[in-house]
Amino acid sequence: MEDIKGIKGITDIADIKIVHPRPSSIVASLYTLRDMKIDVAILHGPPGCSFKHARLLEEDGIHVLTSAMDENDFVFGGLDKLKFTIEKAIELFSPKSIAIVGTCTSMIIGEELSEAVSDYEDKASFICVEIHAGYANNTDGVIAVLEPAVKSGLLSEDEFSRQKEILQKATAVEIKAGAASQEYLAPSRGDIKYKVAERLIQLLRENKKGVLILNAKKETAYMFADEIVATYEIAKKLGVSENISVLSNTDVNLGLPRVREHAENIEKGYKEAGVVVDDIIGGLDEYGVTGKTVLNLMKTKYADSDFVLIAGVPHAIPPEAFENMEIFSITNGPRQVLPLKEIGHDHVIVEIDLHPKTLGVDKIIPSEFGDNLRSVFSDSL
Repeated sequence: MEDIKGIKGITDIADIKIVHPRPSSIVASLYTLRDMKIDVAILHGPPGCSFKHARLLEEDGIHVLTSAMDENDFVFGGLDKLKFTIEKAIELFSPKSIAIVGTCTSMIIGEELSEAVSDYEDKASFICVEIHAGYANNTDGVIAVLEPAVKSGLLSEDEFSRQKEILQKATAVEIKAGAASQEYLAPSRGDIKYKVAERLIQLLRENKKGVLILNAKKETAYMFADEIVATYEIAKKLGVSENISVLSNTDVNLGLPRVREHAENIEKGYKEAGVVVDDIIGGLDEYGVTGKTVLNLMKTKYADSDFVLIAGVPHAIPPEAFENMEIFSITNGPRQVLPLKEIGHDHVIVEIDLHPKTLGVDKIIPSEFGDNLRSVFSDSL
């Protein structure tokens, strides 16, 4: 991956011997299938493989089934079970599209996924995703979906090229200042939320100028956007909203179908809350490539700002964009706290369990920090 050469002298994420748990490429495949609005995904593997995410995705527009391979299938193969599961999927859901997703078990024993679908191709469109969890980079799971999607005509070559570029840059961000930047990162809850809320409100009361940045990944924006909304609401109540500018990666014209829907929903939520977005900095899948855009805006348009609040993927924005500014960062990664502190972010807080709470929703939902802001402000009146 050309984009990550030169970062700490490494050429690939596998060059860092990371020992803390990291995201699974199988799960990345499932989320990508969801974003493509595939009707059914069948995991060809043991019943517990990727259980948590598979269960949660059932609430977000895609049915996830398992072929439930057991010890006997590990030795003799499980294509009969896979065929049975395909038949059951067709019976239960009458899907237009079905994805067969490999797992460590089925890939290790060399199961031919395409062999199982040949008898059913008149019933639905199929994508066979040959993936396992042994990749150092979980975005390989996304590529494993997009490549057969192009071959089947479900994705254009142009969009495939765009997706590959932003995935490479997202990986580079994680290596430079994210959860893949060190061999071991201890999880942390970050700074105390109500204390951070008090400081942010103090700056608003002091008539300081600030920039609120949503740089969120896909559906996580439904909660991260609430922190933008809450801060803006308080600024309006204090009569200082003219001091606040909003940057948001909610371009409704970019991304896979489900991702564009998320952007439309967030933009609708902004309007309902009276939030004025000053600059669109990219799409909801471009959280890893927004850095240059934000850097340019901060240097040319918002250089006189006193503080900045970044919600979503704060480490994707180069710290030099915020020279002499107080930085508030909000992430949903407990292992992201230390790297953010190390690159100079003054306040770092974590929205625990954000991801499960943002699946299956279609509007901005309350965040813990947003609620803290509202509560602290109300108590101060």
